[in-house]
Amino acid sequence: MTALLPALSGLGTGLALIVAIGVQNTYLLRLAVSARLRVVAAAVVVCAVSDAVLILAGVLGVGAVVERFPVALVVIRFVGAAFLLTYGVLAARRAVRPSGDAIRVGASDDGVPVGSGSGPASGSGSAVMAPADGHRAPAHAGATVVAGRDAPADGADQAGRAAPTLRAAVLTMLVFTWANPHVYLDTLVFLGSVANQQGVDDRWWWTIGAVAASCLWFGALGFGGRLMRPLFAKPITWRVFDAVVALVMLAFGVALLVGA
Repeated sequence: MTALLPALSGLGTGLALIVAIGVQNTYLLRLAVSARLRVVAAAVVVCAVSDAVLILAGVLGVGAVVERFPVALVVIRFVGAAFLLTYGVLAARRAVRPSGDAIRVGASDDGVPVGSGSGPASGSGSAVMAPADGHRAPAHAGATVVAGRDAPADGADQAGRAAPTLRAAVLTMLVFTWANPHVYLDTLVFLGSVANQQGVDDRWWWTIGAVAASCLWFGALGFGGRLMRPLFAKPITWRVFDAVVALVMLAFGVALLVGA
C-alpha cells in the first residue's frame, strides 16, 4: 500500500502531462490509421522508451545539468521549429489540394491499409476500392498498397509517393520527440524534480508510475487509433485530418520560434 500511493501519483501526473494534443500524439495517430502494425508498434516503442529514458535521467539529476546549458535547448528549439513548420506546410498542402485518397483494410492482412484499385483482389478477403468510373483512385500517401498487381516493389503507393516505412516512421518520430525542447522541460526538469520530492524510497515507485503512464497512453493511442481506420476510407476524412495536423504542427512550430 505504501508503494501503491506514489506509483498512482506518478501515473496520474504522467497522464496529465502527456494526454494532450501534441506533435507526438498527432503523428502517432496518423501512423495508427495508415501504417502497418509493426510500424505502429515501433513508433509506440520509440515514444514510450524515449519518455522512460528522459524521466529516469531527470530523477538521476540530469535536469539540473540541462538547466545550466540553455544554449543547447535554443539549438534544439530552432531545429525542431524548422522541422515542424515544414511538416505543417506539407500537411496543409494535402488538406488544400486533396487527391481523393482513401484506405481500406484487407481482412486477410494484419490490418494493413489496402490501396484502391479496379481489378479483383489477389487474396481472399482483401478489400479494394474502385471508383464509379472504373479508373483507379490514388492511394493515400500514408497507405500501403498490398493487393495483387497493385503492390509496389519499392514501398511507394499507387500515386508514386513514399509509404510510411518502418525506417521513415521511426526517424520521424525520433525527431518529433528529441527535437522538441519542451520534452526536456517536461520530463528532465518537471517530472524529475517532482519525483525527487517524493523521498529517497518513494521516488522510484513514483517514477514507475510516470513511466507506466507513458506506456499506457502511447499504446492506447497507437493500437486503439487503428479502430478509426474505417473512417479514413472516406477522402474527406483525410482532408480534415491533414488540416488538423497542419494546425497543430504550425502552431507548435511558431511557438518554438518565438520561444513560447
